[in-house]
Amino acid sequence: MLLTLLLYLVLGAAAGVVAGLFGIGGGLLIVPVLVFSFGLQGMSPDVLTHAAVATSLATIVVTSISSIRAHHKRGAVRWEIFKPLMVGILIGAFVGVLTADKMEGRHLQIAIGLFALAVAFQMAFGLKPKAGAEVPSNNGLAGAGGVIGWASALFGIGGGTLTVPYLTWKQVPMQQAVATSAACGLPIAAMGALTNIYTGWGEEGLAQWSLGYIYLPAFLGIIASSSIFAKVGAKLAHSLPADLLKKIFAVFLFLVALRFLLSNMF
Repeated sequence: MLLTLLLYLVLGAAAGVVAGLFGIGGGLLIVPVLVFSFGLQGMSPDVLTHAAVATSLATIVVTSISSIRAHHKRGAVRWEIFKPLMVGILIGAFVGVLTADKMEGRHLQIAIGLFALAVAFQMAFGLKPKAGAEVPSNNGLAGAGGVIGWASALFGIGGGTLTVPYLTWKQVPMQQAVATSAACGLPIAAMGALTNIYTGWGEEGLAQWSLGYIYLPAFLGIIASSSIFAKVGAKLAHSLPADLLKKIFAVFLFLVALRFLLSNMF
């Protein structure tokens, strides 16, 4: 157990650095590593991917709070945009977990693999949406929030990879888009985590010390180190070549996607 907890501390540190460096949250790193880790621990293939997604979302509940506070102090969060987004996000995240719960583990891994592949190409080639229309109506924001919440809960991420491009496309300045996206991560993660507790309660094949689909030793280990190392990542972002680092992480995501897709499709 001690060695396992150490692994999760290291994973939390790595996820924190990645979040600080790239501003995309650690879920894209946490989920695949937990999938491999849970497999090595002997967790049932039927539930290990669901457990990885749920545990990732639970960690984001904790880590997003400090991020929101930091952005709010700078006055960068657009709360008038966040509120209608949140309405859609809560509904979308709830439906996203229910969607994942109905999927077989291998199908969920294929979906995560395809998403990781898309993000890898975006990071490798610096693809960004062109500026579009101005910020839409509250109904439009709620609809967008529903899609963001659904996909984020399905893949176990805080939504930054979806929310930031959407808001910048709607001509929200980048700093405000990142800050508002950070605020959106909390309702995504909270609704996702709570729903995963409900859907995973009493599920066969889960490891001891699981709360629904959330594996508590992994959750505790990751949150113990991720917030601390997010600050390290933020400092490194100002001293290291960001473009090169993004390409390296894109390669990692590409290999993850390849592993998930090849092992489940053939």
